[in-house]
Amino acid sequence: MANEQDLLSTEIVNRGIESSGPNAGSLTFSVRVRRRLPDFLQSVNLKYVKLGYHYLINHAICLATVPLLVLVFSAEVGSLSREELWRKLWEDARYDLASVLSFFAVFVFTLSVYFMSRPRSIYLIDFSCFRPSDDFKVSKEEFVELARKSGKFDEGSLEFQKRILQSSGIGDETYIPKSVIASAGNCATMKEGRTEASAVMFGALDELFEKTRIRPKDVGVLVVNCSIFNPTPSLSAMIINHYKMRGNILSYNLGGMGCSAGVIAIDLARDMLQSNPNNYAVVVSTEVVGYNWYQGRDRSMLIPNCFFRMGCSAVLLSNRRRDYYRAKYRLEHIVRTHKGADDRSFRCVYQEEDEQGFKGLKVSKDLMEIGGEALKANITTLGPLVLPFSEQLLFFATLVWRQFFSSSSSSSSSGGGVLNAKKPYIPDYKQAFEHFCVHAASKGVLNELQRNLELSESNMEASRMTLHRFGNTSSSSIWYQLAYLEAKDRVKSGDRIWQLAFGSGFKCNSLVWRSMRRNRKPTRTPWLDSIDRYPVQF
Repeated sequence: MANEQDLLSTEIVNRGIESSGPNAGSLTFSVRVRRRLPDFLQSVNLKYVKLGYHYLINHAICLATVPLLVLVFSAEVGSLSREELWRKLWEDARYDLASVLSFFAVFVFTLSVYFMSRPRSIYLIDFSCFRPSDDFKVSKEEFVELARKSGKFDEGSLEFQKRILQSSGIGDETYIPKSVIASAGNCATMKEGRTEASAVMFGALDELFEKTRIRPKDVGVLVVNCSIFNPTPSLSAMIINHYKMRGNILSYNLGGMGCSAGVIAIDLARDMLQSNPNNYAVVVSTEVVGYNWYQGRDRSMLIPNCFFRMGCSAVLLSNRRRDYYRAKYRLEHIVRTHKGADDRSFRCVYQEEDEQGFKGLKVSKDLMEIGGEALKANITTLGPLVLPFSEQLLFFATLVWRQFFSSSSSSSSSGGGVLNAKKPYIPDYKQAFEHFCVHAASKGVLNELQRNLELSESNMEASRMTLHRFGNTSSSSIWYQLAYLEAKDRVKSGDRIWQLAFGSGFKCNSLVWRSMRRNRKPTRTPWLDSIDRYPVQF
């Protein structure tokens, strides 16, 4: 585990002119201490590198066998002329017809087994992201004023939320449910939860079915993920009832899996499509904000109020080969990392009641450190699957050097020598991907990810702008970012997109897509009314 002091950073904040008290009329400053992500340059766990290469080797054996067989066949027939080759084949077929027929039968059988047993390609036909009406739009100032008018928070809690919002990276056009805006009572009711869930899910699905011209009855697999709100009947049952879907649909409802559940839902849909050919799957990712709105005074539980906003995404997947020509993306890789065996990781984002009995999400001060460890494990496993050979070679060479020679280097340095332990080479993931969709959790998290992965401002633009325009929409955040890239007309044919999400548990999950064609600026997008104003500086 990293040294405690190494994970802290300080920042001097101008608090403005003091309005009251003995220092009225003078400038005031405060020192803010933040936790940073662990420095990825200092430690790379070898077991995750081995896991990544294990994935690679499993898929590479078949590919390596084919060139070997071609080489052997070429050496066998390379010394024969065309006439000699045809004469030899004719004579063999003439005098040993049974052997020739047996050979062709085995060849056709082997070829058939290969094509029938290999995993089907999973295509993303299209996706949609819900944009609420302007009635739900709330600025940062309006947010604080609404919290004050509710009478649920004391001045200390209000001031804390105001400070969090000012440094959050969230803009003044995010969306909050009406149950929170208009109600001074308890907004975390089943009725209000169902109302919000229906609005966001049906809004996203209506747009998806309209864009893809797919009937709801054509969908064979439905996966819904929502971490906090899990009613009975389930959210997936609500969708089936609303759209009158077919009776043999395979439906799943994932709950309590945090902001990375969208990737888990895609993984589950992929598995279902692999075992059910010629099918469509719909994945709905959302979070019901009002149902988990915290009304107490515990500051660690007030943080989610400041960041989480309304949002929902709906994705249509297909395993039909005829959809190859109209699909936007093809699924390349899914890598999932779970650190739940560690007690600190398990409890770093924890739903519970405070001392007053108010329910909410408690965010640990160790979140940045724990998230960094999960992220490091995930990208180390992903690296061998996506990085070019030159990057893998440099990374592997420095890793071996550090693994076997760091101890001797350290002893030489402590004994007065000048030899230092060689710092491991962190691969350049910009060579593996053209676009990055990193979960828009907060401005501080995005800053640390950018620093550790050495990403440019353009690489982080989609994440930052999504955070500013829509806030943290939980598991649907990575789809608002992809919608931003499409709205900017940046996704070209062959481009690789990395969607990276992390959430409670603690989990860090990656999706890798390859663009099948140039995705021109869509006519329906959540960015339609604001894309020309972005990017903005904040």
